[in-house]
Amino acid sequence: MTATVLAECVKRGHEQVSYFYYPEVGLKAIVSIHDTTLGPSLGGCRLRMYKDERQALEDVMRLSEGMTYKSALAGLPLGGGKSCIIGDPAITEGRQALFEKFGECLNFLMGRYVTAEDMGTSVADMMAIRSRSRFVVGTDPLKGGAGDPSPWTARGVFLAMQAACERSFPEAKSLRGKRVSLQGVGHVGMYLLEALVGEGATVVVSDTNQGAIDEAVRRFQVTAVAPDALYDEPCDIFAPCAIGQTVNPATLARLKCRVIAGAANNQLSDPSVYEILESKGILYCPDFAINSGGVICVGAELAEGGPNITWIREKVEAIHATTARVLDESKLRGRFTEEVAIELAKERISAAKRRLNQ
Repeated sequence: MTATVLAECVKRGHEQVSYFYYPEVGLKAIVSIHDTTLGPSLGGCRLRMYKDERQALEDVMRLSEGMTYKSALAGLPLGGGKSCIIGDPAITEGRQALFEKFGECLNFLMGRYVTAEDMGTSVADMMAIRSRSRFVVGTDPLKGGAGDPSPWTARGVFLAMQAACERSFPEAKSLRGKRVSLQGVGHVGMYLLEALVGEGATVVVSDTNQGAIDEAVRRFQVTAVAPDALYDEPCDIFAPCAIGQTVNPATLARLKCRVIAGAANNQLSDPSVYEILESKGILYCPDFAINSGGVICVGAELAEGGPNITWIREKVEAIHATTARVLDESKLRGRFTEEVAIELAKERISAAKRRLNQ
């Protein structure tokens, strides 16, 4: 397996992949560091049941690369990293010990990777890590942390939707009256739903968690459909805010929308869908360009003096301009939006490398 990991690092441009195994607390973890040119790698820790180690490795390596581009586009002094703990996200017994041990693991990396909350993990988990390591953000606001980044992630996606509407719906540029298919009403999705309804959009939601659906319908009187049925709902905007790779050849054959903009990471199955999206006239807002509100929020904990709400707000509000730039540059360069977003991120990283080598 080592040769495979090293080959993947060479192919993808990753700097480091580390494995940690402590059976006494049930810890099986992978930390992937993609690039540290701009600063320490930062990215969340996922707690997830993977079908096998290879799937976990693929997930964490792809996500860490996305974090590099996300932080670079957002203008942050951070690189890209990600981690995963292979296990049941619903675990209660031994949970604190699991995350405390993971905190000890982070110390071996000596600050090259800083973790945060992600799928399956919480602020409480980050506090368990912080009891053993200082290389963690997204911690309790009452103890100097930035707290839950979900509202800021949702705000950034909402602003990106506005930028996309200004280009896709010249006759009615705002979100008022738009029909949005919202896939996933978890932490981020629920905040995004609140913003969309408040703006006057009509929203159809789906989620595999019936409790989340019930809450969304109760609070916002929206229509809910089965998860698979959402792809057949006519809409102006499809918003993936759950698992990745839900935009693929099979779903694109069913989707009827003008814009795709959501909070999920790795929304596209692979670059082969670029051509499909363009042929259908669907404007795709690259996920790592628009869902950076979370990393902006938690990354602020690393600043001297701790998180500054004014700075966070200004950075998140700039996601509108970042999205507009990506969409406009896509037209100018004649290239797919995700390709352009990656190019813009790499341009910033390359410039930083040149300065370091002078």
